[in-house]
Amino acid sequence: MGGLTYKGAGVDIEAGDRFVQALTPMVRSTFRREVLTDLGGFSGLFALCARKYKAPVLVSGTDGVGTKLKVANLTGRHDTIGIDLVAMCVNDVVVTGAEPLFFLDYFATGKLFPERALKVMEGIVEGCRQAGCALIGGETAEMPSFYEDGDYDLAGFSVGVVERKKIINGTGIRQGDMLIGLASSGLHSNGFSLARKIFFEKAGLTIADRPSGLARPLGEELLTPTIIYAKTVLKMIQKVSVKGMAHITGGGITGNLPRILPNGTAAKVDRGCWNVPPIFTVMRQYGELDEAQMYADFNMGIGMILIVSGKELKPALSYLKRLRQEAYVVGEVIRGDRKVVYV
Repeated sequence: MGGLTYKGAGVDIEAGDRFVQALTPMVRSTFRREVLTDLGGFSGLFALCARKYKAPVLVSGTDGVGTKLKVANLTGRHDTIGIDLVAMCVNDVVVTGAEPLFFLDYFATGKLFPERALKVMEGIVEGCRQAGCALIGGETAEMPSFYEDGDYDLAGFSVGVVERKKIINGTGIRQGDMLIGLASSGLHSNGFSLARKIFFEKAGLTIADRPSGLARPLGEELLTPTIIYAKTVLKMIQKVSVKGMAHITGGGITGNLPRILPNGTAAKVDRGCWNVPPIFTVMRQYGELDEAQMYADFNMGIGMILIVSGKELKPALSYLKRLRQEAYVVGEVIRGDRKVVYV
């Protein structure tokens, strides 16, 4: 009788090694000149150029993509979910004014299916390219009996850098400053537990259905990747003085914008100032949700908000137009107690 083996227990180390070899060329395509290591080591090394900064501050962010992964599994499409993973991390980092430098991923599954995993990695690589950061490492964990064979989970970690004197933290925000909203592409990667319940349980729809109001099948609409704002924001802050930024994720504008408001201020947001993507209207109809709940749960078409002074508003909008970034004046800063007031 043969003894037990790791492969017999469900973990195929050789398959994992082949997977790493296959993705190595993709990962190398994201490398910046500061990257000192190749894949395969125990850690990734990144040389911060000391001559470029007087007082560099490292900024970190970590996140996942939540139950949007369920939609990827339902559709069998896995090449965009990695973009979401990178976006959720680097968009948090860049709101401080930091340039994302490098990224690491964690991919856990019950059984490694290399072809599917490579599709996931394609998305992560594309996300790093869009953000301008290097993918310098990661971890692939095969965990039989912990995850079902068809399931996987993703997490990511990003590190950026900003000059101490150039940190954007909202402390300079004052009454009368203006709010600029950068358009989202849809749900991004938040609210999917509620969205799935509305569409697939309450409404009884499938990923192939195309509800009235949507231009694409539901599965494609829900898998629209999160916009990565990093390069746009970094170019923007070189031209315009931005006082504060908020990445609009879970909790919507209602929950995220107050996080950067100083004491004594609030935000007045005009909900009629931008185009709400159809997916939100359709979801509200099927879910019978009230408007307040929608704005507290979803981004409602605004993925990031920048706060600038009144005199910087016109130059900011002009520059965003040059960058081909859809943007709207969505409100202003008023006196109040760190909350959002909708009009």
